[in-house]
Amino acid sequence: MTLSLSSPKGVDDLEAQGGLESVTTAQRVASLTGIRAVAALLVVATHAAYTTGKYPQGYLGLIYSRMEIGVPIFFVLSGFLLFRPWVLAAASGGAAPSVRRYAWHRGRRIMPAYVVTVLVAYLVYHFRTGGPNPGQTWIGLFRNLTLTQIYTDNYLYSFLHQGLTQMWSLAVEVAFYIALPALAYVLLVVLCRRGWRPGLLLAGLTAVAAISPLWLVLVHSTGFLPDSAGLWLPTYIAWFVGGMALAVLQPMGVRAYALVCIPLAVICFFIVSTPIAGAPTTSPAELHAALAKTAFYLVISTLLVAPLALGNRGWYCRLLASRPMVFLGEISYEIFLIHLITMELVMVDIVGYPIYTGSPTNLFVVTLIVTIPLARLLHRFTRVRG
Repeated sequence: MTLSLSSPKGVDDLEAQGGLESVTTAQRVASLTGIRAVAALLVVATHAAYTTGKYPQGYLGLIYSRMEIGVPIFFVLSGFLLFRPWVLAAASGGAAPSVRRYAWHRGRRIMPAYVVTVLVAYLVYHFRTGGPNPGQTWIGLFRNLTLTQIYTDNYLYSFLHQGLTQMWSLAVEVAFYIALPALAYVLLVVLCRRGWRPGLLLAGLTAVAAISPLWLVLVHSTGFLPDSAGLWLPTYIAWFVGGMALAVLQPMGVRAYALVCIPLAVICFFIVSTPIAGAPTTSPAELHAALAKTAFYLVISTLLVAPLALGNRGWYCRLLASRPMVFLGEISYEIFLIHLITMELVMVDIVGYPIYTGSPTNLFVVTLIVTIPLARLLHRFTRVRG
C-alpha cells in the first residue's frame, strides 16, 4: 500500500536499462523515488484521520478520507515502471524482458520486508487486544503471509488483521505483478504483432482500463461474487493502466508539464472530495460513487506522475528529487508496511488518545517519528541487493 506497492528497486531497474535521457536521468529517477514519499505520507495521513475519528466531519472529513489517493499513485508508478521494459523492447526491436528474472526481482523486493512485518504484527497482537481481530488466527496468518486474505467471502470478519488492514492494496499489487507478463504479451505480441504501434497499443490499454468500470457494474449488480470482490485487481486495473500509458507516451516524445498537471490534479481532488465519490470508505456502496472514484483517482494519480515520467525538469521534479523526499521515498514501502502497527502503539501508549478522538496532526507526526527509524532498519536488513 503499495502499496506499494512496488519499490524504489523498480526505479533502479529503469535506470540500469538506460531508458532515461542522459541529461535528466539522475534527477528523474530521484523524483520518481520522491513521489513515493508523497504517496506513503498520504496513506499515513488518511489513517491518522480515520483513527482520530475525523472522517464523519463533513467536507473536511471527505478530504481526509480521499488522501487514500496515495494508493492509486503507487499503482500508477508500478504500471509505468514495470511495463516500461516491455515498451522499450518493442520500441527498439529488442528482446522482451525475462519473465523469470522479472518475477525473481519482484518477489525478492517485496517479500522479505513483508514477511517480517506480518510476523511482527502477529506477535505484537498476540499480547495486545484492541477490539475484534478476526485475522489473528493460524489460517489468518497463512492467508496474510501469502497475500490471499482478500480472496474470501465475509472478508472483514475472516482474515482482516488490525495491524495489516492496508495490505489489501499490496495483494492487489501482487496480482498485477502476476498479470503483467500476460498483459504485455497480449498487448505487444498479439495485438501489435511484436511491432512498435503506439496508437494501437494505447487503444489496447484503453480496453484494459475498461475492465474496471465493467467489473464494478458486475460487483454491484450481482450477488454471486464474494463480498471482497470489490478489492480485487479488476477494480483497480485502470489505475495501473494510467502508468502503463505513460510508459507508452514517453518514447513517443510526449511531454507533460507540472504547471498544467498539478493544478488540474488539485482541482480534481477537491471535486472527488465531495459526495460524488460516496462515503469515506475504500469501496463505496453505490455504483455511481464507485465509478466516480475510480475515474477521478485515475486522473489525479496519473497527472501527479506524468510530469516526472514524461520529462518535465521544473520545480516539481526538483522538489521531489530533493534529498529529504528521496530519503523518505527509498523507505516508503517499509513505512507503508509498518505504519498501522506503530500508529496503534502511538495512539495508546504515547499520545494516549481514546479511539476516534484526538488530533490527526499530532498522531500523524508522532507516528512518523516512531515509524521512520524502524522503516529504515527494516529496509536496511531486508532489502536484497545485487
